[in-house]
Amino acid sequence: MPLILAVNAGSSSLKISLFQRQANDLPRLLLTSSTSSISSPPAKFNFEVIDVPGSESTSSGNKESVEEGIRDHESAFEHFVQRLSRYAEDLKRATQVPDEDRLNLELSQIRNVCHRVVHGGNYLEPVAITEQTYHHIERLSDLAPLHNGAALRVIHAAMAVLPNSRSTAFFDTAFHKHLPPHVVAYAIDQNVARKRGLRKYGFHGLSYAFITRSVAQYLGEDPSQLNIIALHIGSGASACAIRGGKSIDTSMGLTPLSGLPGATRAGDIDPSLIFHYTSQASLDVENGGRILSHKGDAAREVHISDAERILNTEMGWKALAGTTDFGEIVRKAFPRSVSEKPDDNEHALAYNLLLDRILHFVGAYHLVLQGHVHALVFAGGVGEHSVELRSKVGEAVSCLGFAAVDERANEGVEEKKGVVVDIGNTGQCGKRVLVCRTDEQGEMARECSTIEDFW
Repeated sequence: MPLILAVNAGSSSLKISLFQRQANDLPRLLLTSSTSSISSPPAKFNFEVIDVPGSESTSSGNKESVEEGIRDHESAFEHFVQRLSRYAEDLKRATQVPDEDRLNLELSQIRNVCHRVVHGGNYLEPVAITEQTYHHIERLSDLAPLHNGAALRVIHAAMAVLPNSRSTAFFDTAFHKHLPPHVVAYAIDQNVARKRGLRKYGFHGLSYAFITRSVAQYLGEDPSQLNIIALHIGSGASACAIRGGKSIDTSMGLTPLSGLPGATRAGDIDPSLIFHYTSQASLDVENGGRILSHKGDAAREVHISDAERILNTEMGWKALAGTTDFGEIVRKAFPRSVSEKPDDNEHALAYNLLLDRILHFVGAYHLVLQGHVHALVFAGGVGEHSVELRSKVGEAVSCLGFAAVDERANEGVEEKKGVVVDIGNTGQCGKRVLVCRTDEQGEMARECSTIEDFW
């Protein structure tokens, strides 16, 4: 069966999964790769074989390495392709694999390359990359500067290195195509809004699609009947209200900036804050505090590119606590032993601010769903790994009828197998509290395998 390459480009990372298409079944995951610290070299490269017969006899299988030659997303993709080629050659020499089990992983077998693209604008379905679609995505890069640009660079590299494979864009915005008009609209002149595409789009859609399908299967529900509040909490963080398997509200908007704070994003702020934040005006003391004085011509003009750079890359946990590592924030905010002292209040502030904003959205979406909620679902790097955050959110939402978090189950998530893990007290009735190990690459591969026109 032919192969599918699923590519997920982050602002400074590249995650790649190789799948085999299967008849009447989900794609089979063969191997994964990740490259991190692309923008702060040296880059770290990981290559892990998951399910390939004969891999144990090869010398180019599972490897972790520091790669000085990786300078950007293009060279990261090219490095992966070179490593895959060497592995495929080694695999052909594996003599102990029966012919019926032997896999051909040569590059010529890759029929489709699926690219996660954060902002798709008015594209509501996956699209094959052509000159026209490439430039459309390029024009949207200003609305998702941390991701669309990286995705385009990888798309360019893939089309050069794998010219016989179809490159297809899968959009995070597409899952939110059913948002109601009053949710999509901002309170601005709608003629201007329509002309310029100024509306809520929503993001993390590939993750929410995977979560919806996986949770429905876990609960034995028809996806079209599933109501959940999903939290994708990672370096980028968002919340989504899902009714009948469709997104009816989400925290991110025109760009990924709005909603929950992230590692380097501010989240929801007063729109005028950026002008005061960057002002060169003098600071006056009034009533024991400090306020901006706009006497004279001290205020400087802030261009949109400056504002977006600051709000995308200099805010969030990084601005509050000096780190983008949420695990470090938790450790320093809440020391585990009496001999340790809190580093300062900055880490506790970053933690409590995120917790507060999460609860705002969970409460609002519970009302939007009129209380008819099957489960609250945690996903993403922080959602899947932060025991403390899940515990605090679970404690707060118990008043809404969610099962109390079972601390033993919550602390044991890492050891549990399966895509979905229940961390609620199983002895209680009520709405479930779940963790879902989301898989954006897997969701792209699954969707790709079902589109007959791609084969």
